[in-house]
Amino acid sequence: MVQSVLSSLTLGYRPLWNQARRLAGVQLYLHEEPGVQADVAHLLRILRETWGTQSPPVLLSPQSRQVLCALLENASKGSPWIEVRGDWLQDSAIYDLVRQAHARGLMLVWRGPLSDVPDAQAAHWFASSLLHLPPEGASGMQNQTALALQQAAQAAQAPTKLQALKQAARPAPTLPPLQLLGGQMYEGLDSLALTDLCLDSFHAGAIAGWPVADTLHAQRHHAALPSRDTVLALMRAVDAEQSIEAFEQILGEDPILAYRFMLYTNSAALGLRGNVDSLRRGLVMLGYGTLQRWLSDQLPHACTEPSLVPVRTAIRLRASLTERLIEAGISHDLQREVYLLGLLSQLDQLLGEPLPTALRRIPVSERVFDAAVTRTGPYAPALLMAIALESDDPAPIRQLREEHAFEIEDVNRILLRMLSELQVQPAPAA
Repeated sequence: MVQSVLSSLTLGYRPLWNQARRLAGVQLYLHEEPGVQADVAHLLRILRETWGTQSPPVLLSPQSRQVLCALLENASKGSPWIEVRGDWLQDSAIYDLVRQAHARGLMLVWRGPLSDVPDAQAAHWFASSLLHLPPEGASGMQNQTALALQQAAQAAQAPTKLQALKQAARPAPTLPPLQLLGGQMYEGLDSLALTDLCLDSFHAGAIAGWPVADTLHAQRHHAALPSRDTVLALMRAVDAEQSIEAFEQILGEDPILAYRFMLYTNSAALGLRGNVDSLRRGLVMLGYGTLQRWLSDQLPHACTEPSLVPVRTAIRLRASLTERLIEAGISHDLQREVYLLGLLSQLDQLLGEPLPTALRRIPVSERVFDAAVTRTGPYAPALLMAIALESDDPAPIRQLREEHAFEIEDVNRILLRMLSELQVQPAPAA
């Protein structure tokens, strides 16, 4: 029996965010298993078969020279974007493969520090760059951010090495939404102010990862509020008399709205019989009219802060992965419970209070509480694996596979299926 390439690789992912602070694509980390040579051509076929026309653009991020060379040799025009590390380009064999891959029409992304972009000879081989900013730019200090802004304004008036890279590049064909016209991609940004600078002043094509800690720190003096977009979407669904399943799906996109909903449905003032321990049960018991009135009460103070959109979206991705990673064959009710675990597992960061305190206000099951708070119980492995898959470090993923008998191929298929079902998110209409 031929071994699947998905048994030869450890995969991880990182979202890419556009100027609207919405999903632009995904970066897929590729680690070969020790002592195994992965069939990269098979991986490319799997991606072609799995990805639909509505799936997000993918940036393949090989973590070894061997995988990079195999991608450059086997990928054809129309394949996902391929990252090439700047220091690896010094290898003459990789240099030649990059030149040949560009000639075949591959979309290549140069990755490295802003201070060391490729020379003009190699620049036109790359459709974009994934750039590290210097350490002083990513510190998050207000005075350093102000200095960076001043320097950016000055740089706009004078040629820079990065501008030379752009000028040397050949006109690119029509590209997927992963890249905005004239912008590069940036990573390693720990400061929200610097992220805003890259997106709004440099018109970055995408930001890889998001400065979650700094975003939440900036909101620390404001109450945690549900997304206005989600509240409006649920109100429209109620007006259209859509199904309970549609309501549950929309409600489950926002951890704060879901948490407030469970607080409301379990409040003494509402007087519903029994504990409402799931979103679906609350929706069934509440009724359309009461739900619409409650949503109307949420709307005037709902959140419109764009920088929180990546935070909420990343939480939703974790919840979706957690649900999918749980042992197959459990009931739909338990699957929804596992999704709720993933959705509420970061309430402490959003609310600014201990997670046990927040969860004790609502009647979540002991299984959810244990997994979220102490990382124990039957649901904990799925949550821990979902968290581990958000990184470029394969060690925690491999350790969890060994400790909890996850099959490597199953985990990889679940991850690829989840990512392929995402959609690039346009900015909401004004």
